[in-house]
Amino acid sequence: MPSHRYRAVTERVELPLVDRAWPARQLTAAPLWVPVDLRDGNQALAEPMDPERKRRFFELMVAMGYTEIEVGYPSASQTDYDFVRLIAETEFAPEHVTIVVFTPARRELIERTVESIRGIRNPVVIHLYTATAPIWRELVLGRDRAQLLELILGGGRDVLELAGALPNVRFEFSPEVFNLTEPDYALEVCDAMTRLWDASPERPVILNLPATVEIATPNVYADQIEYMHRNLARRDGVILSVHPHNDRGTGVACAELAVLAGAQRVEGCLFGNGERTGNVDLVTLALNLHVQGVDPMIDFSQLDEIRRTVEYCNRIEVHPRHPYAGDLVHTAFSGTHQDAIRKGFAEHRARAEAEGRPEREIPWRVPYLPVDPADLGRSYDAVIRVNSQSGKGGATYVLEREFGLELPRRLQIDFARHVQRLADESGDELDATRLWTLFEEVYLGSAGASMTVELGGYEIGEADGRTQTRIVLDRDGDRTERASDGDGPVEALVTALAELGIEVEVLGLHQTSLGHGQDSNALTLLEFRHPAGVRWAAGRGASVLGASLEAVMLAANAVAAASEE
Repeated sequence: MPSHRYRAVTERVELPLVDRAWPARQLTAAPLWVPVDLRDGNQALAEPMDPERKRRFFELMVAMGYTEIEVGYPSASQTDYDFVRLIAETEFAPEHVTIVVFTPARRELIERTVESIRGIRNPVVIHLYTATAPIWRELVLGRDRAQLLELILGGGRDVLELAGALPNVRFEFSPEVFNLTEPDYALEVCDAMTRLWDASPERPVILNLPATVEIATPNVYADQIEYMHRNLARRDGVILSVHPHNDRGTGVACAELAVLAGAQRVEGCLFGNGERTGNVDLVTLALNLHVQGVDPMIDFSQLDEIRRTVEYCNRIEVHPRHPYAGDLVHTAFSGTHQDAIRKGFAEHRARAEAEGRPEREIPWRVPYLPVDPADLGRSYDAVIRVNSQSGKGGATYVLEREFGLELPRRLQIDFARHVQRLADESGDELDATRLWTLFEEVYLGSAGASMTVELGGYEIGEADGRTQTRIVLDRDGDRTERASDGDGPVEALVTALAELGIEVEVLGLHQTSLGHGQDSNALTLLEFRHPAGVRWAAGRGASVLGASLEAVMLAANAVAAASEE
């Protein structure tokens, strides 16, 4: 790797701070979120959005609660211009939503931009930008610092002339590639613009400081933002904004540290769309606040629907491992994770019941799940999925969730061996249906094993306060009956089997149900001594007694078959 061709950030731009305050701060409130999907995100798409997709995306963002939305670059394309005019000529943009339009510092393009917003009743921000970093000045713009400042001020004067009298219009300026611009020059340019536009608390100017191409660790960007925050001439008349990109994969961290450093506003895209590796992801940023107990002020309660709409509009799928939104982010395959999650859910339910409160209202503390999927409109169906990496907890959780089946710990361990073998042999994920089929085959006698002895019938009565039980057994065409006085039905059946030479040593009985609600069947899980070691059998029926006797008979036939081998 020819790493010597590249320079460290300290060789490319002066780092402005020595004493910094941002490391000691905490995020306690949401910044102003400004999605730029309809402009910055759109211009990065292989197939830019048509008017129908743009409108659908806009309506989604309004429904989620965004109050400031960058809607386009009206001087760059007729589609963008027409979309801004649609806002002006219809009422589909709620009056509380601020509309942002984007323009470079060229008079004819500023004129086109101002023309596009005429008649809009909403608050409007005209966003002016020019690249300020040395390489851009030298290679792209061909101007030195003084010449570029005059070009920027010329654009600012044009904006002021053409739109300064409009009562619902404010201004925004971005020194593009701010993070590679000399700190003193960025400050000089920004102060010149706030002075020109007479920034004040009553009519603040937005200064947006982009990490246009991410080139350093997030702490460097935080230092640059804090330097501006501390030194801007009209700080009380400035809304300090950031626009991180994700070239190093740390756009989210850059934005979070920038807010600690004094930023009040964050521009980005839903799920991080944008040029190259994308803009900062507003979904991840907002939900990071949510899981710290801070209201993000945006509604993500139907995250899957949000994702589907964004995928439709962008024609780009969200990755299965994308934070919070991916198909697999709430899913555990690992056995140790599954066991912890299952126990966490059980504790959560028990705590809610003990406190007499709904599960959705009590504090969330389930291991391995930083957010309750229900907060995001998701079910728990895919939280635990079973494959060859899974242990006893995964299969147990799935059977309990889907069929209401509660397995005792020793049976969990026993069943896990069968699950592991099947998963290894197939190489597939095992869904709930396949797990139940396996359970039936192993414990409920559904594998077609021959029956040496069958229960022909039973009667239970009472005389003189004692239980009277009659057991009928069929073996090889012969029927035998046995009456028992004082024994319970299970004990009576075990004794009757012993008289036929089939010794069933019952080690434990566990009662559960199969299914949910009043229509569920009884299920008895029986642990017994087998010639090859301890084994399990299960019986099901409309009653607990019927299920228990069936379990004993399955165990008896397993013992008989082993004795004949």
